[in-house]
Parts: sequence; structure tokens; C-alpha cells
Amino acid sequence: MTGVVAVIDYGMGNLHSVASALEHVGAERVVVTHDAEEIRRADRVVFPGVGAIRDCMAEIRRLKCDELLQQALTEQHVPVLAICVGLQAMMTRSEENGGVDCLNMIDGEVRYFGNPLLDADGGRLKVPHMGWNQVAQVRSHPLWQGIEDGARFYFVHSYYVHAAERDLVAGSVDYGVNVDAALARDNLFAVQFHPEKSAAAGLQLLKNFIHWNGQC
Repeated sequence: MTGVVAVIDYGMGNLHSVASALEHVGAERVVVTHDAEEIRRADRVVFPGVGAIRDCMAEIRRLKCDELLQQALTEQHVPVLAICVGLQAMMTRSEENGGVDCLNMIDGEVRYFGNPLLDADGGRLKVPHMGWNQVAQVRSHPLWQGIEDGARFYFVHSYYVHAAERDLVAGSVDYGVNVDAALARDNLFAVQFHPEKSAAAGLQLLKNFIHWNGQC
């Protein structure tokens, strides 16, 4: 029994692709909601996000999703999966929109890729970083089970995460700079890529999540 998965809805982006992918891999019940009681009753929580960080942070705080997320992580101790801007929102501060204070649940920065952004051979790389890239598994974790080291995942972002606590990094990708593609701490797993758009590897990660007990 996988229980109820709550996908936190703060009005930013189409969350139904995430919900559909979770249902596809066997989630018993998925609710897309910002209702506090539904989120508190859930057995697992997904914190997704797309769009500009200033708008995201305003809606997260207005709907008190930050408080619900904190409760899920530290009081209820349920497994939490953060995706894309969901990961960025958990950091201390983002350079986007002239500088925005984030939730500070993970010590670190969200940085702009830069212009120009060059690869190791001096070739120009496009920003936003959009498309498939290999993710190196920096350390073992239950959510990597059944996924090859170096498997390709789908990214769409112009800003990237750099965690202050380097031992939190569970996955990385090289795109002109070293990008923290996945961070893990206790019952939290947070990724920059979109598992719901990442074919077999992404679906395997979501399947691992709905069976994860929140322990590393």
C-alpha cells in the first residue's frame, strides 16, 4: 500500500503531468491540492514548481505552503520529493529577479548559469539548459534503485543550485558548471530535473519514491 501522495499546488505550472506519472507507477491515490488538512493527512508529499522564483515564493507564502512543507519534513516525517523550482525554493537565496529570499530549508544559493556559458572546449552552451543530460549519482540513495549511474534526465532551467553542505549532494550534472542535480537529507529528496518527463529513468525514480520510507 503506497498511501496518499499530496502534490502541493500553489498555482504555478501544470501539476497534472506529475500526478499522472505518480498514478502510472502505482500510487494508490494522488491529490493535487493546497488544502492544509489534505496535505497533513498525506503519506507522501511532492513539492513541484515552474516559473519565476519571485512569483513562486509569493504564492508559496500566501498559501502557507512553506509551513505545510516544514511540518511534513520535521513534524510528520513523511517522504518529500521536491522538483525543479520546488528544489530552488528550498534554498537560502536565488539570484533570479534581482535576488529573492527563499525558504532557507537548505543552506545554499540558486545561481544564474551566466552569459556566455561555455563548455570545456570553449563552445557556447544555450541558456536555459533545456533537454536531456546524464546525471552522475554522487552517493547511493534508495531513490536511485534500479537507475543506472549516468542515466539521462530531462532539464528545463536557467538557474542552478549550489548547496553549502556538499554532503547533501546525491546527483550532479555538468553543463558548463557543476550543477547539483539532486540533494538528499533525511526524508527529503530534491531534484532539478523533471522525473515526470524523463521516460523510464524518471518513472523508476517516482516508483522508488512512492515505496520509500523516508530513510536514507
